[in-house]
Amino acid sequence: MEWETVIGLEVHAQLKTKTKIFSGASTAFGAPPNTQACAIDLGMPGVLPVLNQEVVRMAVRFGLAANCQIAKRSIFARKNYFYPDLPKGYQISQFELPIVYLGHLDIEYGNQQSKRIGITRAHLEEDAGKSLHEDFANYTGIDLNRAGTPLLEIVSEPDMRSAEEAVAYLKVLHALVCYLDICDGNMQEGSFRCDANVSIRRKGETGFGTRTETKNINSFRYVEQAINFEVQRQIEVLESGGKIIQQTMLFDPVKQQNRAMRSKEEANDYRYFPDPDLLPLVIDEKFITEVRQAMPELPAEKRQRFIQDYGLSAYDAGVLIAQRELSEYYENVLAAIDKKDPKLAVNWVMGDLSAALNKANLDITQSPVSADKLGQMLLRILDNTISGKIAKTVFEALWAQEGSVDSIIAQKGLKQVTDLGAIEKAIDEVLAQNPEQVEQFRAGKDKVFAFLVGQIMKATKGKANPAQVNELLKKKLS
Repeated sequence: MEWETVIGLEVHAQLKTKTKIFSGASTAFGAPPNTQACAIDLGMPGVLPVLNQEVVRMAVRFGLAANCQIAKRSIFARKNYFYPDLPKGYQISQFELPIVYLGHLDIEYGNQQSKRIGITRAHLEEDAGKSLHEDFANYTGIDLNRAGTPLLEIVSEPDMRSAEEAVAYLKVLHALVCYLDICDGNMQEGSFRCDANVSIRRKGETGFGTRTETKNINSFRYVEQAINFEVQRQIEVLESGGKIIQQTMLFDPVKQQNRAMRSKEEANDYRYFPDPDLLPLVIDEKFITEVRQAMPELPAEKRQRFIQDYGLSAYDAGVLIAQRELSEYYENVLAAIDKKDPKLAVNWVMGDLSAALNKANLDITQSPVSADKLGQMLLRILDNTISGKIAKTVFEALWAQEGSVDSIIAQKGLKQVTDLGAIEKAIDEVLAQNPEQVEQFRAGKDKVFAFLVGQIMKATKGKANPAQVNELLKKKLS
């Protein structure tokens, strides 16, 4: 039986404010437990929440970037449930009237396939605290540092039909909130986490099947795995005559499985009602205009500019813009070489540099080789001081922090040989040592040419200018 997957994602993006959504407590990550929770976060009697204006600005910024409608009037509500890390017994969120609604993002995946994914809504809410199980035998510790941290919950339409599409959408969304500088996007710290709503239906059907929600997935790879496991589980249940139960799931990346956590709640289970301590949030057109005028360049715009201005392929541009810091590093390299060779720059940034970063498990912001130093090295390739092959040795020395580009070239004697007389002498010696290969080339075996070039480069210890070697060798052989 053929099945179709239906996926919608709910993403919690922690907003990049210095203080919490309704209090002046710090949002800095990593502080000792319960040192950044004030009376408001603790739910003490008599305290009153005060809305942080910056979270409103960030929500509007996202709405504009995601082609959404901005509500001129929205309401905060109380979402009632009881859990140890929620001291008030309710979470302040938005329900019937969210601040942002009805938008879309365009994604590309696979073989440059494109698709538009609808955004149902994005609403503001406060985060809950955190339950700690590892360090307490037979007990659970409660850390309320995270309580009250501002979140923007972004809810997609159920428009995705595969885990691949879901990951593509999530990556576009991740890049967007980072470019907007409203979220640091750190998935390991929980700043950007995803809940996946998954159901299946027979191909050709238009109604939706019963969905499950897999909670708090914190990496792109785990999102893909969790969705694929859940799809397979639902298919097996239905094809064996069972029924899908609407429930909340947890993905276990170690055991590579999804497990049921609890039955899935409906909105009426939370007894939403408007928060009596908070007035309706009213935004005027002037505020929206101010936010619009301060918008940065967005990923899609930057991608198009990289293609048009720098002549990059769609693939290269897509890889570079996926991470704001990587695109900035690339443009800083280009600035260092006065934009003389964008393709050479992208080859080094996406090639040797990225490989070294991956091997060392470092982010681009932690690169031992600055954009300026990489640019200086590329200038030495462009002015024929070193060859591309010798540049790899220079790059390794830069990575090891052995000095500046020019000092490394001088100390290691890496300067390229461009003296035509010296190169010609090396060519003559190689041709004299390999008469058989010379005859083979003249007999029509063109592949021998590469062998002879290799021997000449070996004889000059890689220092001969490759272009000059090729040109002189062709003349000699002809």
